[in-house]
Amino acid sequence: MANNEIFLKKGFQVVDCAKLDFELVVKKFDVNSKNPKFKSNMDDNLNKYQRGLYVMRSPQCPYTEKNVNAILESAKNKFNLKPTLINLHDSNDVQDMPCAFGTFCIIYNGEIISHHPISNTRFENILKKKI
Repeated sequence: MANNEIFLKKGFQVVDCAKLDFELVVKKFDVNSKNPKFKSNMDDNLNKYQRGLYVMRSPQCPYTEKNVNAILESAKNKFNLKPTLINLHDSNDVQDMPCAFGTFCIIYNGEIISHHPISNTRFENILKKKI
């Protein structure tokens, strides 16, 4: 996604922030309308994933699909983990995510280790530091 600067120059404004580095920018057509906001219970949702490896994804593109399959394979074969794959099918699934990036997240023992799609190599490098 483009840097926020391009949006801010066009009259958008930051109305909310979420971990890790997400900013919600809007350009209102009605100045009296309420600001949108990120869900406030993302930390509570993270508590559901305290033990083990979880990969949440929406199979929106072949790149993500291929990498998730490789990540699941590495988790099993190289790290002796039993990963849980959570497919995000609809808006209700996304609303329960512990991450503001609504289509991808990897959680290991209660910590978000990636909040955007990554390669298997990147996954392995991150996990080597955690185990």
